[in-house]
Amino acid sequence: MTATQSTDPRVPPREHCVVRDLIDRWATLQPDQTYAVFEDGSRWSYAELREQVTTVAAALHARGVRQGDHVAVWIFGGAEGILSFFAINYLGAVFVPFNTAYKGRLLAHVLANSDARLLIAHGDLIERLEDVDTALLEQVVYTGDSAAKISLPCEPFSTLTAEPAEPPALERPIEPWDTQSIIYTSGTTGPSKGVLSSYLHIYTNAGPETWHFITAEDRFLINMPLFHIGGMGIIFVMLVRGGSISVMQNFSTDGFWPFVRETDTTAAFLLGVMATFLLKQPPSSGDRDHRLRKAFMVPFTEAALDMHERFGIDVYTIFNMTEISSPIVSEPNPSRRGTCGKVRAGVEVRLVDEHDCEVPTGEVGEMLVRTDRPWGMNHGYYKNPEATAEAWRNGWFHTGDCFRQDEDGFFYFVDRRKDAIRRRGENISSFEVEAEVVAYPAVREAAAYGVPSDVGEDDVMVAVAAVDGMEVDPETLLHFLAERMPYFMVPRYIRVLPELPKTPSAKVQKHLLRAEGITSDSWDREAHGISLHRDKLQ
Repeated sequence: MTATQSTDPRVPPREHCVVRDLIDRWATLQPDQTYAVFEDGSRWSYAELREQVTTVAAALHARGVRQGDHVAVWIFGGAEGILSFFAINYLGAVFVPFNTAYKGRLLAHVLANSDARLLIAHGDLIERLEDVDTALLEQVVYTGDSAAKISLPCEPFSTLTAEPAEPPALERPIEPWDTQSIIYTSGTTGPSKGVLSSYLHIYTNAGPETWHFITAEDRFLINMPLFHIGGMGIIFVMLVRGGSISVMQNFSTDGFWPFVRETDTTAAFLLGVMATFLLKQPPSSGDRDHRLRKAFMVPFTEAALDMHERFGIDVYTIFNMTEISSPIVSEPNPSRRGTCGKVRAGVEVRLVDEHDCEVPTGEVGEMLVRTDRPWGMNHGYYKNPEATAEAWRNGWFHTGDCFRQDEDGFFYFVDRRKDAIRRRGENISSFEVEAEVVAYPAVREAAAYGVPSDVGEDDVMVAVAAVDGMEVDPETLLHFLAERMPYFMVPRYIRVLPELPKTPSAKVQKHLLRAEGITSDSWDREAHGISLHRDKLQ
């Protein structure tokens, strides 16, 4: 099927930014070129990638998935996750990933909001569906093994790959401005919001203007989940480039360098404390015996330049969020401590006060962003017009993050205007933490906030006040929360107070609690030998 393409020079042709067209293009131009290398040593060429993607796409079509439908994917990553991502988009359907830590109320919310009728999930997760309202969900495809017994029809992922097949022709061409994905990000004053992203948005997020130093010759390490833009985005980035990826299911300090060497990886994203863990390993004569030459580090800490010096890697940093498209990017190995870089080409940035008036150079303001490319950022929050209107005010997207800019144009992150917590690469809504804490019978009110961690980013802390006549035992509360919340949201510190500090209008003054930090009366679960980790899905 053919159709007239846009003549706007800011909009690339379909074969440069639409997943279906990209896969078909590279499978024709470079069929034998490697696209993916896996931990077990297996590889996919571009021709093999297309054959597997079209087979899964045809199977999904046979199960009722049509152009424009929403398909939920509840997988950390791996081959099945990559095939799901590409096959859904190959049909012109919308990829809707869920965080594998979701359970209970959070899971029920995203299921209801997504409007998905088909879910592709890891077999170890689907038993969680029995405890929630599954909304419009009609069928489940699971990866690996599963002994779970649920009321919905289930089948193994292997049935989607059983016989090579081609999906039917599209009803219409997939356009660059069509919705490609809905990625859920934590809200701060309400439930998680589904960010609507077009193909143009994800292209702009890491396109030639943004990551100009990533080329077709690079092999980019995938060690982050598909439900994060840092995982899904890289898969797309290298497809756009006609390059390749190396797929590491779970980050391992001991296994990182052997994997990099075995797979000839040249580029990587080192999130949070990954670099810190690598630097804590004893120096070795093989520290530069690898092909890794480029790495993004977020946040950009003093460890970044240590990575450059010790391992011979050019280190970059960036400011980005799911909703925008990498407006701030650094040069390699930036020498200015704490910088995120400068404004990239094709984007406008303002720092403003609470009235959207620009603040003087050197003063702190909220970052507002817009691009010169149509559809170059998110086009709202799915089924949430209030949140969309709040974020897109006065023609600019309001990030909720506060920065200052120096006289040379370098930006420095200062704080979050939103009441959110950042832990281990996850954006955590304090609202959602508090909702679970106050569900505990003995808790009358709660305030969740971030406190500095000794390994970077934040640890979660909650201050609680007990119901009159009752007591709150921190360890009992912790075990209650661990059964109801994703592991990364469960507080490390619990502080029991007679009353939470409030304004005259009865709003909790979190800034006072945050300023007090970790006090002598703060209960620390790690000091009591209680650690929580993400379930390893194999």
